[in-house]
Amino acid sequence: QVQFVESGGGLVQAGGSLRLACSAPGFTGDYYAIGWFRQAPGKDREAVSCIGYSDGTTYYADSVRGRFTISRDNVKSTVYLQMNSLKPEDTAVYYCAANLMRSTVVGSPLLYEYAYWGQGTQVTVSS
Repeated sequence: QVQFVESGGGLVQAGGSLRLACSAPGFTGDYYAIGWFRQAPGKDREAVSCIGYSDGTTYYADSVRGRFTISRDNVKSTVYLQMNSLKPEDTAVYYCAANLMRSTVVGSPLLYEYAYWGQGTQVTVSS
């Protein structure tokens, strides 16, 4: 059973930065787009950013565009999310998952297309 492992979360002051990493030991990630999602208490899980396997396609939620940058290293089978200018409203548990239906990013991500969810990493931004 493949499961992603997220890391890099923590407590940071508003305006600060964090870099999240997502990997799956033993998972080659062949041709899958990878997405970062987040879920705040009492809210639905939402897509934050996604990246295609090798074509450079990306998606960013309006709330993070210009502040977050997604990248991936296919040799290391790791996807990163660089988060800058963090805001208290970015506080959530961040998850990554693989899109088993697509290798590229087209439009807004559909959660049902994603699988191999990790346990998540907590990001807390204090004001």
